[in-house]
Amino acid sequence: MSVEIKVPTLGESITEATVAKWLKKEGDSFQIDEPLVEIETDKITLEVSAPSSGVLESIKVDAGKDVAVGGILGIINEQNVKANNDSNKKIDNNIKETNKDLKKVSENPSTKSRSISPSAKKLIEEKNIDTSKILSTAKEDHLSKSDVINYLNNNLSKTKKDKEKTELEEIVPMSKIRQTISSRLKEAQNTAAILTTFNEVDMSEIIKVRTMKKEVFEKEYGVKLGFMSFFVKATINALNDFPAVNAEIREQNIIYKNYFHIGIAVGTENGLVVPIIKNADKLNFGETEKKILELSNKAKEGKLTMDDLSGGTFTISNGGVYGSMLSTPILNRPQSGILGMHNIKNRPVVVENKIVIRPIMYLAFSYDHRLIDGKEAVTFLVKIKELLEDPTQIILGI
Repeated sequence: MSVEIKVPTLGESITEATVAKWLKKEGDSFQIDEPLVEIETDKITLEVSAPSSGVLESIKVDAGKDVAVGGILGIINEQNVKANNDSNKKIDNNIKETNKDLKKVSENPSTKSRSISPSAKKLIEEKNIDTSKILSTAKEDHLSKSDVINYLNNNLSKTKKDKEKTELEEIVPMSKIRQTISSRLKEAQNTAAILTTFNEVDMSEIIKVRTMKKEVFEKEYGVKLGFMSFFVKATINALNDFPAVNAEIREQNIIYKNYFHIGIAVGTENGLVVPIIKNADKLNFGETEKKILELSNKAKEGKLTMDDLSGGTFTISNGGVYGSMLSTPILNRPQSGILGMHNIKNRPVVVENKIVIRPIMYLAFSYDHRLIDGKEAVTFLVKIKELLEDPTQIILGI
């Protein structure tokens, strides 16, 4: 019996996807719900799982090709499962017997007499390495795990150098996600009147709170207390005071949002994605940290859904985790504002006419000047600064 592998429904605005890569090849067997193929849209990359157990009879859409939602990616043959499994068992048995014979032939006194640590032996078996080529750093001819790692690193370095000599350029097609990121960022620059205002925040009080409460917080909620939850709460508080920052321009109208769906920018192997914390104003600190961790993990594993990425009203981007000191973030259209966090550094500042060392973070707020005036933007960022430097208001709600 043949079963079709189809492109699932991916959201109202998405009509097609691109096959990123097949995880199985024709003739491979698999179980139901086992991932078969990766597809990507202009927003997400996801795996399409097997609708039933069987054998991949044919691939209808090759990697790099587009296919419409509901289109057929490949065909599964359910009847070949048992025959294929029996055949594979016979082949596996033959391979095992052959390997035993080869092992007997290939072993020689010089290799056989070397002592190998258990961790090194496991790594050697995983990487299928000829032990005679590995140099031992011990006085006796004993191989440790570090000897094996040094061998692998030296080979990898040599391979990279050889590749650099032969390939001065490498042409790689842009993924659909990367193409969309490019077009959306350029569209934001061409459409909105983007301006950025800056400020600095003394992170001393938040660091004190985290230090005092981190163990109790983790025990209570099962997640670490990070900086991002403070920024989410401070942002929501400021958005309440400045509703234009949480609004958008739609044709000739201004749409004010009476809800707070905060996007958290996350860098992945496939590019930047912005999963959304829905109704973030209704979550406490623990729930906020849990949601941030959940969305970050889903983003890194490529498991975000369209619902995770839709409906944001404001975005927070943390370039500080990568070491950024300062930046001018670009709007995530159709939103009108984005807050940029940066790294925390001990810097000299003046407090009560004295120079002191404080942990300082630079903040950047980019906004659509068509909707938000300069005074409003500056005051919005100052409000966030004040809340972070005296976090009792966002913690106690007073």
